[in-house]
Amino acid sequence: MSDWDAELKKIDRQLESMSDSALIPAPPKGAAPAAKAQVAAERAATRTWGAFLRLALATALGVGILFWPYSHRCGFGAAAYVAAIATVAAGGLWSSVWTWRHRTARAHVLSLLLVVWGVVLGAIELLPRVGYAKPDPLRPTGWTCAAPASATPATVQPTATQPATSQPTAQPTTAQPAPAQPATGTAAH
Repeated sequence: MSDWDAELKKIDRQLESMSDSALIPAPPKGAAPAAKAQVAAERAATRTWGAFLRLALATALGVGILFWPYSHRCGFGAAAYVAAIATVAAGGLWSSVWTWRHRTARAHVLSLLLVVWGVVLGAIELLPRVGYAKPDPLRPTGWTCAAPASATPATVQPTATQPATSQPTAQPTTAQPAPAQPATGTAAH
C-alpha cells in the first residue's frame, strides 16, 4: 500500500467515529441558556432554510413544466422541452442532496418525487423517438419536422442519362351518363 491509501483509511476511520451532531458542536454543559439557544437556532437554520429554498425552486420548475407554452412535437421545440425536463430532474437531484445533508425527511421525499417526475416526463418524450415505445401524433418517431407538402406537384426533369420523351397528355373528357339498364327479376318480399 502507498502512503495515500494508509492516510485515506485513517480519514475513513475518523469519519466513521464522528456523529452527525459533531458537525455543529453542542454548547458546554455549564453554558448559559443564551448560548444553548444560539446553538439550537443555528442547527435549525442550517437544517431547513437552504434546503427548503432549493426544494421550492425545483418544485416550481416541476410544476411549471406542465404549462410549457411552445410546441414540443419536433425540431427545436422538442430539444428545448427535453432540456427543460432534464433541468427538472437535475433540480430534484440538487434539492435531494441538500435535503439529505440537512436531514429533512419530508422534503427529501418530495425531492426524490421531483427526480422521478423528470424521469417520467423524459421517458414519455424520448422512448417513442428512439423506437422503444409506440409513437403517437404528439410524439413522432423522429426529432426533425417533416417538410410541408407543396400544393403543386413537382415535375420530374429529365437528366443527361434519361432521354426526354414526349408523353401524351390527358385530354379532358366530357362525362356522359351511363345508359339505364332494365331491371330483371322481381323484388323479394
